[in-house]
Amino acid sequence: MNSYITVRNSQRLIYRRIEDERQKLKKQELLKNMLAGSEFSLKGNCAISLLLTKLDIINTILMMESGRSVIQQKTGRLKEYDSVCKKLEKKGLDFDFAIALEKINDLIGVRAVCAYVDDIYRVADLIEKQKDIKIIKKKDYIREPKKSGYQSLHLILEVAIAFQNETQWIKIELQLRTAAMDYWANLDHQLRYKRGRKEAHVIDEELQQCAAVISSLDQKMLKIRKKIDKI
Repeated sequence: MNSYITVRNSQRLIYRRIEDERQKLKKQELLKNMLAGSEFSLKGNCAISLLLTKLDIINTILMMESGRSVIQQKTGRLKEYDSVCKKLEKKGLDFDFAIALEKINDLIGVRAVCAYVDDIYRVADLIEKQKDIKIIKKKDYIREPKKSGYQSLHLILEVAIAFQNETQWIKIELQLRTAAMDYWANLDHQLRYKRGRKEAHVIDEELQQCAAVISSLDQKMLKIRKKIDKI
């Protein structure tokens, strides 16, 4: 009798796990469809286009003041489905589109690479003055780098777009960094997927050292530019 009960409980557990997995896959498929859906993509691309245009205007204004291009490169993207799932799992969140919209700040993202560290803050100041942009949150990983050594200024924004005869505010993340910070971040992203458990500690330490060198280089280049500006 006890054996029969044990078998039945085991079967229930297996069935429950199968059902849980089925529900998880169903939610993932729904999330994938919503992220790829025309409305989200349309709004996201509109927000990206608007912010990229704003950055062009800001760069022109600062170029007139300084006689040089401040923003060297800019890109925009919608976060890929696999990356969204990984972030939801990391945060311990359900695979739900509404939750992803609320909890993940970089579903829609723009990155701008600036010439010097002080240019980053000049761009951020002008972004803050835009009437159709709201700054929701600011994460300054330049003044307070992440433990990994990562440096960048993150601005969580809401931008106003015209959609279906009304103004809608769309959340988008703007990352501002120098070319040196961008170089480090891109290589760190590539190496992260190749790190084994044994090598991780050593590699992390070396990456932190590289980040310190890059920070020192940015500061030295800024000092040189300021000396030239005075001349």
